[in-house]
Amino acid sequence: MKDSTVTPVQSDTQASRVSNNDNILKKASGLTDVKTLRARARQGLEDGAMTAGYKAKVETVLALLNDALATETVCVLRYRRHYFMATGISSLSIKGEFLQHATEEQAHADKLAERIVQLGGEPNLCPDGLLNRSHSEYVEGASLAEMITEDLIAERIAIDSYRELITYVGTDDPTTRKLLEWILGQEEEHAEDLASLLNELGQHKPEPTPHH
Repeated sequence: MKDSTVTPVQSDTQASRVSNNDNILKKASGLTDVKTLRARARQGLEDGAMTAGYKAKVETVLALLNDALATETVCVLRYRRHYFMATGISSLSIKGEFLQHATEEQAHADKLAERIVQLGGEPNLCPDGLLNRSHSEYVEGASLAEMITEDLIAERIAIDSYRELITYVGTDDPTTRKLLEWILGQEEEHAEDLASLLNELGQHKPEPTPHH
């Protein structure tokens, strides 16, 4: 009895398509061939996610992330003080806002610390020099309006700081960039929340228009 199994034969057209695809992939700008990727992945296994394909200057990124970590830590401390010190008939809802912001800033700090470790660094949580490393200041504020104002100023500092960090990282470290963009989004929300609270308190006054 003859074997009725039919061996599929690749047509000339199919073979041509495969060959064309291979050529396109080989010519693609910036792509590393599979053989090189496999060989490179076997080197430096102790570095975990830090492969040879990492393009950013890791020492600089680590220093910048540690500064951001200090900034977030100072913000947590300031928000928590404001949460405990806020008093008065208008303070109930504002206290809740302070606490929520403190919790979210702590989440930022935790994610930054995790990323620092992933990049082979160590998160600097030493209290010594914390304020010097932080971009924002620690201003206590005497009144509810002063507390909100100082928090708003700190958020605006953080917003510009993260925008610059994102620009610096660019496409060299997509994971860090994604983290920074997530944090920036929340900082912008915080700033909008605080500006609204100031308006509700009637404390926000527009800058006077300069006379010519």
